[in-house]
Amino acid sequence: MGAATYLSTLDSRSWEARLTTNPLVLLPVGALEAHGPHLPLGADQIQAEATARALAERTNAVIAPTLPYGVAPEASRFAGTVSLRIRDLSEHAAGVLGELARMGVRRILVISGHAERSHMAALREAADYTMRSYPATRVVVLSDYDFVYELRGELAPATDGHAGLLETSRVMALAPESVGPARPVVPSRGSAFLPGPRGPETWPESVVGDTRPANAALGHRIQEHVLKRLEETVRELLPA
Repeated sequence: MGAATYLSTLDSRSWEARLTTNPLVLLPVGALEAHGPHLPLGADQIQAEATARALAERTNAVIAPTLPYGVAPEASRFAGTVSLRIRDLSEHAAGVLGELARMGVRRILVISGHAERSHMAALREAADYTMRSYPATRVVVLSDYDFVYELRGELAPATDGHAGLLETSRVMALAPESVGPARPVVPSRGSAFLPGPRGPETWPESVVGDTRPANAALGHRIQEHVLKRLEETVRELLPA
């Protein structure tokens, strides 16, 4: 494994030379969003950036600067959440992706630490627009929680969700200094088939699950699973 390379730290001529090697570029995406009384507002960004760094070390990728805000209407009634409109995120992401493609990047992996459906739809719309505008460029869009939630029913209850056991354990592993002492327990309520944000009667706190068993060792297991699945995805969808 080598050290991660950040696009923002390269000079123009060094990046110009790197482009001739057909580099994989990682674009982390976060969100500023309530994650209960125990996890930081920037938990999604923390996870996306840590995952991009580890993946870059394994794949020799270059990490582009993070997009720090997302679409988060579910948690918008909780203090600290900043929720963009879908079109605003889509247009901003399309602008960034389009500029990377314009300068010659042909392989881009968007890694979002936030997995809300409308947020991911905005990123996918941006990727689709970019690929139609620059047919030589392939953009893959995913959330690391596409892989984290593969572990529900195995390492956590099947109903575990936002800021629950899996996410709390993962942040404990990746940024232990940011995790507070509270361990909320919030049963899963409501239905994914109902449109619009959940109200106080079905989501009284910005958490879904029992966080009491959370621990860093579990978080490291989760993160290793995510990285393994990401490496598989890169080999399959973004080969050099």
